[in-house]
Amino acid sequence: MLVGLSAVALTELGNYANAHFLFLDHRWPWAPFLASPAGLVLSIWLTRRFFPGAQGSGIPQVIAALSARDGQTPARLLSVRIALGKILLTTIGLFAGASIGREGPTVHVGASFTAAAGRLAGVRRPKLERALVLAGGAAGIAAAFNTPVAGIMFAIEELARGFEDHASATIIITILIAGLTAVAIEGNYTYFGVTEVALAPRAWLLVPACGVAGGVAGGLFSRLVLDLGLRLRAVLAQHPYRVALGAGLAIAVLGAISGGSSFGTGYPQARALVLGHARLPWSFPLTKWLASLVSYLSGIPGGLFAPALATGAGFGADIGRLFPQAPLQAAVILGMVSYLSGTVQTPITAFVIVMEMTANNRILFPLMAAAFIATLTSQLICREPIYQGLAARFLAPTQTADAAAEEYHGPA
Repeated sequence: MLVGLSAVALTELGNYANAHFLFLDHRWPWAPFLASPAGLVLSIWLTRRFFPGAQGSGIPQVIAALSARDGQTPARLLSVRIALGKILLTTIGLFAGASIGREGPTVHVGASFTAAAGRLAGVRRPKLERALVLAGGAAGIAAAFNTPVAGIMFAIEELARGFEDHASATIIITILIAGLTAVAIEGNYTYFGVTEVALAPRAWLLVPACGVAGGVAGGLFSRLVLDLGLRLRAVLAQHPYRVALGAGLAIAVLGAISGGSSFGTGYPQARALVLGHARLPWSFPLTKWLASLVSYLSGIPGGLFAPALATGAGFGADIGRLFPQAPLQAAVILGMVSYLSGTVQTPITAFVIVMEMTANNRILFPLMAAAFIATLTSQLICREPIYQGLAARFLAPTQTADAAAEEYHGPA
C-alpha cells in the first residue's frame, strides 16, 4: 500500500511541478536560465547533505542491493530516509525543468519501503530479504505505469536478471496490492491512452528501421552515461555545484531551442504523439535526448523511463514520415519500444510495458521484433546494460572513485 501511495504522490507532485515550470517558461522565457541552474544546485546540495544514496534513477541502487554478497540489504542504498528524499528531490528536479522521469524513482522508493519493512519485522533470511526488495521494485513499476505484467517482467529481466521460484508469490502479491492502491485513487487508466492502430504486412520495413535507429540512439545514450559518468565522478566529487550549474544552463538552452518541449518528463508530448494529436518539430527527439543525457550526468535524482519513452516516440514519428504506407501512430509506438530497448537492453520488459501502456496487442509481433532488433543493435555499441553498469558503482563505490581519480590525475 505504501508503494502504491508513493507512486500516486510522485505522479501528482511530478505533474504539478512540470505544469508550473512550463507555465513559468511560457510567462517569462528567461526564467529557466535562473530556475534550472538553481534547482539543480539545490537538488545536488540536498542529496549530498541529507540524502546520500538517492542520486540518479534509483534502479542501479536496487540492483546493487540485490547483488550484495553478504545477503543483507544495505541501508545506505535502501531506507525510508532515501525513499522520502527521492520523492522530494525528483519533484525539485521537475520544478527545475530537468528531463527526468518518476518511474525509476518509484522503483527505488518501492524497494526502500519493502526493505525497511523487512528490517522492522526482523527478517534475517537473505532469500526473503531479496524477495522483498524484488517485490518492492517491481511494484513500483506496476503502480507508476498501471502495468502489472510489465512489473513482473521487470523483476525477472532487469532487477534479478533471472527468476527465483520462491519469490514469485511475494512479487505478485506486492504488485497486486500496490497496483490496486494506485488504481483506487487514480482510476483504472492507460498511461498513454488507448490506441488500436495496426501494421499491415507491406509496412513491416518500418520495424527494422525503428529497431536499428532505436538501438543506435539508445546504445549511444547508455555508452555515454557509463563512460562520461565514470570520467565525471572525480569532477562531481570535487565540484558538484559547478557541474549542476552548467547542466542547468544547458537544460535551459535546450529548452529555449526546442520551444519548451525538452523540459520535464516528456509525458505530454509522448501521449500526444501516441494519440495522433502532436505537431512537434523533427528536432524534438534530439533535444530531448540531449536534455536527458545532461540531466542524468548532473547527478540529480531522477529516472530514465519517461524521457526515454518520449524520445523514442519522437524518433518513431520522424522515421514514420519516411514510410507513408504505415500509420504514423504505429511508428511512434515502435519508436518507443525500440529506443527503450536500446537504452536499457531489456526487450521483453520494453514491449510488454508499451503494449500495456497503450492497451494495444494488435501490433504485438512488430513490437517484439523491434525490441529484439534494438537490443542486438545496442549491444554492438554498449556491451554492458546501463543499469547493471551503474549498479556496479554502488557495489564498490570506493574503488570506482579511486579509479576515476586516477584516470583524471594519474596514479598516486
